[in-house]
Amino acid sequence: MLDYLIKGGTLVDGTGSARRLGNIGIKDGRITAVGDVDEAAKETIDATGKIVSPGFVDIHTHYDAQVFWDPNISPSSYHGVTSVFAGNCGFSVAPLVPEAGDYIMRLLAKVEGMPLNALQEGVDWNWDSFGSYLDLLEGKMAINIGFLVGHCALRRVVMGEGSDQPATPEQLEAMKDLLKVSLAEGGMGFSSSQSPTHNDGAGEPVPSRAAEPEELIELAGCLKDYPGTLLEFIPSVGIFSEEKMELMTNMSLAAQRSLNWNVMIVTRGTREIVTEQLKASDYAAARGAQVKALTFAQPVSLRINLWSGFGLDSFPGWAGILALPMDERKVAFADPAVRENLVRGVAHPDIPLALRATGNFKRMLVEETFSDATADYQGRILGELAEEMGKEPSDLFFDIAIADNLKTTFLPNLGGNDEESWALRGEIWKDPRTLVGASDAGAHLDMIDTFAFSTTLLSQGVRDHELLTLEEAVCAITDTPARYMGLIERGRLQEGWHADVVIFDEATVGKGPIHTRYDLPANAGRLYCEANGIDRVFVNGQEIIRDNELTGVKPGVVMRSGRDTETVPIPAFQ
Repeated sequence: MLDYLIKGGTLVDGTGSARRLGNIGIKDGRITAVGDVDEAAKETIDATGKIVSPGFVDIHTHYDAQVFWDPNISPSSYHGVTSVFAGNCGFSVAPLVPEAGDYIMRLLAKVEGMPLNALQEGVDWNWDSFGSYLDLLEGKMAINIGFLVGHCALRRVVMGEGSDQPATPEQLEAMKDLLKVSLAEGGMGFSSSQSPTHNDGAGEPVPSRAAEPEELIELAGCLKDYPGTLLEFIPSVGIFSEEKMELMTNMSLAAQRSLNWNVMIVTRGTREIVTEQLKASDYAAARGAQVKALTFAQPVSLRINLWSGFGLDSFPGWAGILALPMDERKVAFADPAVRENLVRGVAHPDIPLALRATGNFKRMLVEETFSDATADYQGRILGELAEEMGKEPSDLFFDIAIADNLKTTFLPNLGGNDEESWALRGEIWKDPRTLVGASDAGAHLDMIDTFAFSTTLLSQGVRDHELLTLEEAVCAITDTPARYMGLIERGRLQEGWHADVVIFDEATVGKGPIHTRYDLPANAGRLYCEANGIDRVFVNGQEIIRDNELTGVKPGVVMRSGRDTETVPIPAFQ
């Protein structure tokens, strides 16, 4: 007898093939039959009029800490995601030594926008090896999750407070040894960042930014001996120099694995940048390597505030102020001389075009306020308000934030919601040099809503703008990332494969309104939205979501490289 029989649904199997009517049989965590199935089952589900697809795969998240207080891994699970990968951008939380814990915690709070009080209250920070970290999570997760080994953790464990300096040969060998042990224990690969926007809790460059190219290449080379691994990297912001393209190529060749980089932002204003960035894939391919761009499923909505300061700390003069204690920070932001210097910083001619709009105070929306004194400003454009009040938009920005204890959420006008931008986005999604995702789920909790990438792609990308067929979109977030990551028997509705399955309504699937939800440890807040149109979510043959409610079961696998993933060879080694 089957555990579940899903009857009468429209099957979109993940491969890109045309939809078809059919049934799905599930037993013992596997799909036992697809198509004409009428076997008796403990539970029969009528999916008439609904789409039945594989569970969605998210290859870029930062759930490394959240898993301890939220093993349901929300909101991803509600949005049909059944497998995620964390430890990206060089920011894993393992391996660990006691003296590194506080540093890593504060780094995550700064660079990935995780509330520090939530990290302090919600995580014990009591593991050491990568394997012991994974062991703590076994049997507790609602969905499948795998973790890359982060460069910053390796550097901090090996180099301590000197991790902001180039590594000595001895330190590099120690990092390589630690990486190899972590990969043997199940690490999904190696991640790193050289982004100028990535600073630690003290406002200083994160440890990976101090690495020389040779260090990155040698660490990447560790992967070749460990099956089912790959590389993730943030090379820079904007158009890549030839040196960056060569570095990514050499990392891929050394690892004998693919490298995906984060993140490609697509709007009509970035067409030239996008075209140039994609040349990194061509450069690598000409040498037998593989480099892929990770790109968003939607326009970028980058919320900023002076409490976390992420994004703003990349502008000249801002990082030092944002590293001050809150009381001192508010005093500084009230100082006209400090303001003048900060405004000069956001207008600096060396600021990349992709970041420049972030500092355009005149066009900013006051998205969410947190006090009676500022309530009337919510939903207003700073430039319009400033004109009414006879102030400079930048002064009003600081005044509102100070009155709100620096918590005010501002939404820069980054554009990208016009038809030309959407059309370009559709082209990029179909380009074989890209992967759709870049959700950053679990990070930047007060800044972005890309955690809902799956329901956004299916609603805005498919239904609203008709840039992809439903079959193409489902393939882009199931089989394509699953095959890229080397997931074994996941990503398709196929007989014998793991029963990660989503039932959804293509007419209503989407994301609900964005709002701040206070459900983290220490009552800290995060941006959140409910999923619309996701009826049921199955992970390893067990139902975890029914009608937007958790069932309480935890069937997710803590995935380990070489066991749950297999090596995907790059051209030079096929």
